[in-house]
Amino acid sequence: MTHTQADLPATGVHAATEAERASYLRAGHSLRSWLLTTDHKRIAILYLIAITAFFFIGGAAAAAIRLDLLTPQGDLLSNEGYNRAFTIHGVIMVWFFLIPSIPSTFGNFLIPLMIGARDLAFPRLNLLSWYIYVLGGMVTIYVLVTGGVDTGWTFYTPLSSMFANGHVVAAAAAVFIVGFSSILTGLNFIVTVHTLRAPGMGWGRLPLFVWSHYATSLVLVLATPVLSVTLVLIAAERLFGIGIFDPALGGDPLLYQHLFWFYSHPAVYIMILPAMGVVSELVAAAAHKPVFGYWFVAFSSLAIAVIGFLVWGHHMFVAGQSMYASAVFSFLSLAVAVPSAIKVYNWTATLYKGHISLEPPFLFAMSFIGLFVIGGLTGLMLALLAVDVHVHDTTFVIAHFHYIMVGGTVSAFFGALHYWWPKITGRTYSRIWGRLTAIFIFLGFNLTFFPQFLLGYLGMPRRYHVYDPAFQVLHVLSTAGASVLGIAYILPFAYLLYSLRHGAPAGPNPWQAKGLEWTVPSPPPKHNFERIPMVTENAYAYPVERRGDDG
Repeated sequence: MTHTQADLPATGVHAATEAERASYLRAGHSLRSWLLTTDHKRIAILYLIAITAFFFIGGAAAAAIRLDLLTPQGDLLSNEGYNRAFTIHGVIMVWFFLIPSIPSTFGNFLIPLMIGARDLAFPRLNLLSWYIYVLGGMVTIYVLVTGGVDTGWTFYTPLSSMFANGHVVAAAAAVFIVGFSSILTGLNFIVTVHTLRAPGMGWGRLPLFVWSHYATSLVLVLATPVLSVTLVLIAAERLFGIGIFDPALGGDPLLYQHLFWFYSHPAVYIMILPAMGVVSELVAAAAHKPVFGYWFVAFSSLAIAVIGFLVWGHHMFVAGQSMYASAVFSFLSLAVAVPSAIKVYNWTATLYKGHISLEPPFLFAMSFIGLFVIGGLTGLMLALLAVDVHVHDTTFVIAHFHYIMVGGTVSAFFGALHYWWPKITGRTYSRIWGRLTAIFIFLGFNLTFFPQFLLGYLGMPRRYHVYDPAFQVLHVLSTAGASVLGIAYILPFAYLLYSLRHGAPAGPNPWQAKGLEWTVPSPPPKHNFERIPMVTENAYAYPVERRGDDG
């Protein structure tokens, strides 16, 4: 993309060691130097540590759920315990892992590097967003250790406002608090992209990773306040008896659903848009070709962000809204698939005749595309009124959103982790173990959730742990898949941590990829660039001879 003195590859241990000595990791070793840092790269590491911890807590709840569902009688958990297990699983995985996972870690680390900046626009605000995230997490841990909450992660009224026995207000407060972290991160990204791009980096030269995070940030800033206000209203009704959702006091319980899904459906795109940005980078690097239809892929991110605000009503097809409204929401839900399909088609075209490299990051990208397509196609089914009425509130819906939000987002998260790990740490990892992990995650995920499509179509309701014995075989298959998936999720943290001490030096650009982040040493220096680079090429400007064209 540009030429700097860092383009020269670091060869041998000595060069890599010199780079590490000058890196952001060496800029102070005390706990204070980390907890008070304003370096976007160190803040990204802080987020990575915290988010990983919540990933395993949410995963432990999921393991308890799947073990309980091994038998039709629900022998492991009580009715109340099951409700609390799937609620805490949903709350933690949605708000404390999936939403911040890619933006707060890789977005934080990479956006300044990708646009040629020395940091984000508001470094102290960036650190504050991490402390707010940790505060919200501590409140969530308090809820967990003091008995939990039993409303489901959606906090539906009137259960949450009148009847639930758990720590509803505390759980809502945790989500309310962490929302401010998302807003500050989104605001920081928007201002950074507008004001700190290097000379020569116009909008047409931005990496697609940056485009996707820019679109995500718009959704974060515009949608998250709606959820925050909605959770305050629940607390007000529960604590003070204000009639907002209670019909006996003049309220409307459906108002809550409208407010909640007005945020929560765009939240799906908060999770998936950054993942799409990751996959665009991985596909281009895998094929050593420019992304096909750059502008279509870039503007499809903005289109998804805009249309995503208009489809919340498809969650309410059976809630009593008018048939005319349902028809409109059904049409808009089908329309949002168009920009998503553009991305998939363009990724496929990018790979066509490319010199495909089956390294671990690119296997995760292929996994994302496969799982996202299945999730997207079943989403189209749920957008049709006739199908949705049949499978609403069944495990079919659980399988659908897990294919999108977990299969897609988590595959992209691991793909990003394996792709940029040499840049973050300056060390390489075992690529054999990386490939095995990608394969196991793909197989384990499909074995876990594809049976749930069948269960849901046959009538297995979600949020039930006592079920008809006829469903047991499919539940056993799903739990077996979850066992494979759990092991596969643990593996990377073993060999990646091992690589920190024993991995070979990575050099500045182990994948021979394009992008400003690959022109600086690995790991990057504290202030990223000795001097701000001048950008003279488009994104993904791979040499013609590497494209695999026939002529």
